[in-house]
Amino acid sequence: MTDSRPVVTRFAPSPTGYLHIGGARTALFNWLYARGRGGKFLLRIEDTDRARSTPEATEAILQGLEWLGLDWDGMPVSQFEGRARHAEVAREMLANGSAYKCFSTAEEIESFREKAKAEGRSTLFLSPWRDADPASLPDAPHVIRLKAPRTGETVVHDAVQGAVTFRNDQLDDMVLLRSDGTPTYMLAVVVDDHDMDVTHVIRGDDHLTNAARQIQIYQAMGWEIPVFAHIPLIHGEDGKKLSKRHGAVGLHEFAAMGYPAAAMRNYLARLGWSHGDDELFDDAQAREWFDLAGIGKAPARLDFKKLEHVSGWHIARMDDAELMAEIAAYRAATDAAQLDGAQSARLYAVLPALKAKAKTLPALLEQAHFALISRPVAVEEKAAAALDTVSRGILKELTAAVQHASWGRDALEVAAKAIAESHGLGLGKVAAPIRAALAGRSSTPSVFDMMMALGRDETLARLQDQAG
Repeated sequence: MTDSRPVVTRFAPSPTGYLHIGGARTALFNWLYARGRGGKFLLRIEDTDRARSTPEATEAILQGLEWLGLDWDGMPVSQFEGRARHAEVAREMLANGSAYKCFSTAEEIESFREKAKAEGRSTLFLSPWRDADPASLPDAPHVIRLKAPRTGETVVHDAVQGAVTFRNDQLDDMVLLRSDGTPTYMLAVVVDDHDMDVTHVIRGDDHLTNAARQIQIYQAMGWEIPVFAHIPLIHGEDGKKLSKRHGAVGLHEFAAMGYPAAAMRNYLARLGWSHGDDELFDDAQAREWFDLAGIGKAPARLDFKKLEHVSGWHIARMDDAELMAEIAAYRAATDAAQLDGAQSARLYAVLPALKAKAKTLPALLEQAHFALISRPVAVEEKAAAALDTVSRGILKELTAAVQHASWGRDALEVAAKAIAESHGLGLGKVAAPIRAALAGRSSTPSVFDMMMALGRDETLARLQDQAG
């Protein structure tokens, strides 16, 4: 492949379920590689398996990519819709002698394999039709098979795994076109990647053997072979292949747990790829730094503690408007009602005071509970203990003191301290009933942060509700 070709990568999921976190990472790697080089990132839905492919799964994949913030170029391509083109290529290979018609039945193939197994020979099917005289071919149902080389080796020059060699006598003459005229997945992938001008195939290393067989199709058609990069799979914290037993494996599950998309992009990028010792970075840095050489050969391990750390870093430095958008996406992912105008305004006002401590969006919203509730404030039992007769009297004094005061954090703190001192109390003793009145809880953000977020009218109303 020449360096002059513009970079084109693709993500090609099968629409048979939700977007797995491994698939999301593959999509991210392809997106980063293309975007960092001014190239194209394409999306292809590999829906040739009609029995398992569903429109709902396709929609779930698209929504997952959109949530993760991975934009693709052009319209998503349906592999199924290209079946006529795939069949055309199979017939071209038939015409150029790199493929042949095979009339062996499923029963004959099974019989061959059973006999070979019993005799201790390779069960790799060797079609008797491979070198048959075209004039002797019957008018009967048949498949079209690749006439793969029987000797020598096929080498996958992989950007991650290095040179991986496969003996040709271990690779069969795979079926390209079934007897009903439908193309196989192996053929469709190669034709689509060629027709879409894909220059780099970045995918899971479970496709490594497929690459050897697909290279033979490229060679048979005289097409330029793309750069292959097969990335190790993701394992659970126990070092075993990631599955549902590890808990969350679908991207939608991570969205519902309240990890911002920006944090997921950072975390997934580091899951199997590294740039020195950098753990925390933004999108611009990721696009600049990402390369295939930084991908490791060993499986990456999912680590929720590290994910929380990354998530907290992104929440703390996120622009407030962007954070509000992430919160809206989180609430949508959990089917929670969206915030109304008053709630949004109060939450926005308190974000600067809260975001430095929150590791996840639900943790942030838990701290912002006071801003999301309406009067009358329900007071939890532990907080109610701070609302004795004396404390209610203090709330009444505070209400009067701040009613006409300048509504600023410093002025409010001065007023509260003065009342505390007049009763011979520390500020903490006065803060407890204020917390109960404003939030109905004993553990809250700073009472003055809450007052500033709620505003004068709402603060006074909540204080008066509990004042003696």
